[in-house]
Amino acid sequence: MELLQLQYFIRVAHLEHMTEAAESLYVTQSSLSKTIQRLEQSIGVELFDRIGKKLKLNAYGQAFLPRAEKALFELEQGQQQLLDMSKLRQQSIRLAVTNASTLPQILHTFRERYPHTPLHVQMCATEEMEQLLQSDEVDFGFASLPINDERLDYEIVCDDPILIAIPRQHRLAQHRTEPLPLIELADEKLVGVKKGYHTRDLVDQACQNAGFVPQYIFEGNEPARLGAFIEAGIGIGFIPASGIPAASDQLCLVASEPPLFRQIVLVWQRDKYISAAAQEFRKVVHEHFDRLAKKSDFNKNNC
Repeated sequence: MELLQLQYFIRVAHLEHMTEAAESLYVTQSSLSKTIQRLEQSIGVELFDRIGKKLKLNAYGQAFLPRAEKALFELEQGQQQLLDMSKLRQQSIRLAVTNASTLPQILHTFRERYPHTPLHVQMCATEEMEQLLQSDEVDFGFASLPINDERLDYEIVCDDPILIAIPRQHRLAQHRTEPLPLIELADEKLVGVKKGYHTRDLVDQACQNAGFVPQYIFEGNEPARLGAFIEAGIGIGFIPASGIPAASDQLCLVASEPPLFRQIVLVWQRDKYISAAAQEFRKVVHEHFDRLAKKSDFNKNNC
């Protein structure tokens, strides 16, 4: 059994058409057909039911396909590992992120250490991030739980408190020294991100558990801009501690009761070889959040 035979078999299995498969592989139909026949001879069974130029995987082919794909995947991962070890190519880091509040500091540290390692970052929704990881278009995803694709692995890098941000002149901000019960927001106007953002979903569920439906006066898709609306007195908002803007004397930041947290995770494709550059990036991520945990008490009242 040869590597080329596996590659050709997988392509024909997905297209189920000899002519189309041959064109996509840039080989003649005759050459492709002979390669598939040699594979079947070496295995001892036919893998396709043939109807003219159209092919359909039979029971043997259906059983063999996932194993062939796994074998080819492992060989490609092994080749990438050897290339990394021998430094035959310049490595890069490709990221898909669903929240970018902590990313600038992480990227700054990484670029200082590895100035010649190319970086590419794209913002996207969780579902798109999962698709990019599965298609091997990015090395890591940077997101909040939950991650729904069981083919992906992840590690929690931070338990990120979600704080209530109140305009300083608001009555709820006056002399606030204790966590604020969520029920006290029942009659307040809120500013927040749109439904579908993980933080918004967490907040809405917590408010409903407290006995009320939150009333939004503003809903946006740029989390970083919420602070400006709150400072302007438009309403009260919820801001993850890691995304708190530069110190402002117009905002009071206070923990909620019960407390709210989101879990920030680093996500990657299961069983995928992680390059040396990607491993160094993961190290920088861990160091960043370790420093943050030691330096800051996110639960401390900031009024």
